[in-house]
Amino acid sequence: MNSSPQKSAANTALKPHPEFPSAPQSALPPSAAPRRSRLPGRFARLPELAGRNFLPLGLFARLPLAMLTVGTLTLVTAVSHSYAIGGLAAGAVGIGSALGAPVLGSLADRSGQRPVLLLAAVVNAVTVIALLVAAYLTPDFNAPTDAIAILVTAFLAGASCPQVGPMARVRWMALTTRNLNTNGPGSVASSRADLDTALSYEGTADEVTFVLGPALVGILASLVAPWLPLALAAVLTATLVPAFAVHPSQLAVVPAKRKARAAVGSVPAQRQSSVRSVAWLKVAVPVLAMVCMGTFFGATQNALSAFSAQFATAEIAGLMYSVMGLSSAVAALSVAYWPQRFGLAIRWVLAAAAMTAFSLLLFLPAGIWPMVIVLLVLGIPVGPVMVTVFSIGGVVAPAARMATVMTALASGIVAGTALGAYLAGQLAQTQGPGTAFVVSTSASGALLLLGIVAGLVLRRRPSTQP
Repeated sequence: MNSSPQKSAANTALKPHPEFPSAPQSALPPSAAPRRSRLPGRFARLPELAGRNFLPLGLFARLPLAMLTVGTLTLVTAVSHSYAIGGLAAGAVGIGSALGAPVLGSLADRSGQRPVLLLAAVVNAVTVIALLVAAYLTPDFNAPTDAIAILVTAFLAGASCPQVGPMARVRWMALTTRNLNTNGPGSVASSRADLDTALSYEGTADEVTFVLGPALVGILASLVAPWLPLALAAVLTATLVPAFAVHPSQLAVVPAKRKARAAVGSVPAQRQSSVRSVAWLKVAVPVLAMVCMGTFFGATQNALSAFSAQFATAEIAGLMYSVMGLSSAVAALSVAYWPQRFGLAIRWVLAAAAMTAFSLLLFLPAGIWPMVIVLLVLGIPVGPVMVTVFSIGGVVAPAARMATVMTALASGIVAGTALGAYLAGQLAQTQGPGTAFVVSTSASGALLLLGIVAGLVLRRRPSTQP
């Protein structure tokens, strides 16, 4: 099916993918040539596409982001003896991440991933160390204004945190287009299967790190010192992120500046403006979906804290929540084996419908173990919804703004988590723990409605002909 290695390396002008028209197009350098993998089934293709060390590198390089918010909360609460100030600092990290991630994505689209990730790694490591210093040098915490240095450095740490997960997804979208040559119609199906497999893995990687990160913070802070998790996060950022930045897979992503020079005069400016406006309207659907997904996460976490406090302590809510993350991660991996006849929109609607139905079960348990069972079941459709929304984000994203869209999707989760935690917290405080789950169910229902909208959006694609 494939041509010779020399011909494949030279063939950088590949045909656009019918279902993924916005995916970047390039070929890997000889140093990243496919290697035989020991992974089972379709996942064996991933090391062949990106290289053997890309999977573990991309997994652990995103761990500092998963540790940053909880690590900041733990540190600031410990040194200030104030949950309010600790919460403000963690909120500053979240706001910084939500605002800074799309900026980093836009810069990566324009200049390439390598320089942006290298700069972000340095800046983030320095700001995290500055946050540690500010926390221990603040003389007193009589009022939130006394912690202004902590809040500023926390915001900068969140804004500069390297967006490894979204950048990895952009690379997979570029790498999978290598199958699109003139060697037969099967290349389209194989490219779709490869991308589904890669995004399934990425969804699982996100779930694993966002369960492992807070757990690692809790262990290190309780057994050693509250400063250690953030110090470790800074070290991981300074070492693993640069390695990810210079990995040969980054050469598969063509910066927008180079694309613009190659396409000068190909399409009239008025036509380009029209297509661009429609494309960004389509991008809004998956971004809103990720806000809803984040709202679901934040509301469920906060509601579980109030729920578990009735039977044990609020601290076990994190362990209960990790059960949902476990089933979600396994289900995300399963997407790679779903039949190709299930289109992205159908997959979204079916998984979101199951998520909405299962979220109603949250109102039933009257004890810890029944709730654990409900969470295990509820996590099953969560992973497939996340994988599908990221896939659709890649479909509708403008070709020159792939990293911007991927980071915007990740920012949507962060912003939604803060919103969901706030709404659920208010309901739990005024109406009781059970009522807080209303936010989770409502967010699931909104995801279902947006899935229907996504189905209509994907059916109406503007022509790319001038």
